[in-house]
Amino acid sequence: MNFDFAPAEKRTFYFIGVTTGKSSIMKVFPAWARHLGLGDCPIRGIDCKWHDDPEVYRKVVRFLKHDELSLGALVTTHKLDLLKAARDEFDWLDPHATRLDEVSCISKRDGQLRGHAMDPITSGLSFDAIKPAEYWGESGAGICLLGAGGSSLALTLSLAQRPADQRPSAIYVTNRSEKRLNEMKAVHAAMDFPIPVEYYLCPTPPENDRVVAKLREGSMVVNATGLGKDAPGSPLTDAAEFPLNGIAWEFNYRGDLVFMDQARAQKEAKNLTIEDGWVYFLHGWLSVIAEVFNIDIPSEGPEFEELGRIAAETRK
Repeated sequence: MNFDFAPAEKRTFYFIGVTTGKSSIMKVFPAWARHLGLGDCPIRGIDCKWHDDPEVYRKVVRFLKHDELSLGALVTTHKLDLLKAARDEFDWLDPHATRLDEVSCISKRDGQLRGHAMDPITSGLSFDAIKPAEYWGESGAGICLLGAGGSSLALTLSLAQRPADQRPSAIYVTNRSEKRLNEMKAVHAAMDFPIPVEYYLCPTPPENDRVVAKLREGSMVVNATGLGKDAPGSPLTDAAEFPLNGIAWEFNYRGDLVFMDQARAQKEAKNLTIEDGWVYFLHGWLSVIAEVFNIDIPSEGPEFEELGRIAAETRK
């Protein structure tokens, strides 16, 4: 890994990921910190391997817990593995973290190390930014989640909390391995999930193509696999057929986004709405910053738009 575990010399915020140095947040956070009045507080990346040794995660969490000037962290990619390895190091977990068995935000409050799963909130906010709530009841469209990891599960929980006329008519979930599908099934079963769900074991892209082909007009297809950012490729083949008048949502915003290219190739023929993960990026980071620094950051309106503008300036 790329981290030396040296004690922080000033108040410091962390990003635990795989290729943190490539993320826009390394340029965005200093600009946000100035705008939000957070003072001289740098951000440092901690890169771990995919499914790293549990002891690596424990060492990272213990460092954050005991280093006085280390304020907290956003966790991506390692949300499930980190909590599984270091659950006993946390003094408090929010209800979403307990239900999802993952941590995407680590903060400190009143001497406690706190773990939060923010995705059910931030994925829902990002979902709402793509289509108005009434779209789903009016269209009868469904949603296909390619990948059954924590982000997909979090989005399903957000959708389940909505009124019946503001949620997709059905959810189709695919995954390369059966373990994550079974974990999602178990969570849904325990809560008497209100939306019809079909789960598909799809080890190869052609099998994902066949599930996407089942979707009715207007439906959404989501790349929640990490392919295109954390690993090369797409969960679909170039032969996949997106639904007419449908929506293609790529959870990632950076990398070799093959899924986005595949959607763009069909944009005109299928009248597709295509979204990347930029708004998800904004909501995800701002919700964690609000928690770690114990400040209020609105999720919509002029201040949120200004923070989005500041972030967008770094992409130019």
